[in-house]
Amino acid sequence: MLKHRDLHETSELYNLLSHPSVFPYVRQKATSAEEYLFMTKQLIEEEQLGKTISRTITDDWGQPIGTISIFDVQDGAGFLGTWIGKPFQGKGYNQKAKYQFLSELFFDYNFHTVFLRIRKENERSKSAALKLPYVVPAYDTHPGLFEEINAGKNIFDLFKIPKDLFYLTTANERTEEEEQAM
Repeated sequence: MLKHRDLHETSELYNLLSHPSVFPYVRQKATSAEEYLFMTKQLIEEEQLGKTISRTITDDWGQPIGTISIFDVQDGAGFLGTWIGKPFQGKGYNQKAKYQFLSELFFDYNFHTVFLRIRKENERSKSAALKLPYVVPAYDTHPGLFEEINAGKNIFDLFKIPKDLFYLTTANERTEEEEQAM
């Protein structure tokens, strides 16, 4: 479901991210496969420096279908960015990818908070985020950050995923996985 980013998959991913229903909401707005390859190289370098963590989301057969990343990593927190290609939306990949990635961030990398900055008009992403029981609004609890992300022309909603809430709401899933592994 998740794997480390690989330069060999950039062409496939670019074809998915360039779809008009996906492109406006991706962070890396590449206008060609070559540009996306260059951006992915930079992202891999940033991961080696500890500035970001990025994974490729794969389908049930291991084919790349999107990406999930944490950007602006600072003091055990960062901003989550996820996109999934149009043909794979609505099939449960988003929720599974977020669960795996957040588990990695909280338990392998010791993050304490993951923020989600979602454009006001992006109803699909907002709806997907609010389906997750561990996502809570953060504009009241982090007013300075809320103002900062809305200083430009785009207007965002701010949500967060605290480690303790993620841990509590996913404890049953982890117990079931552990029992199945035995």
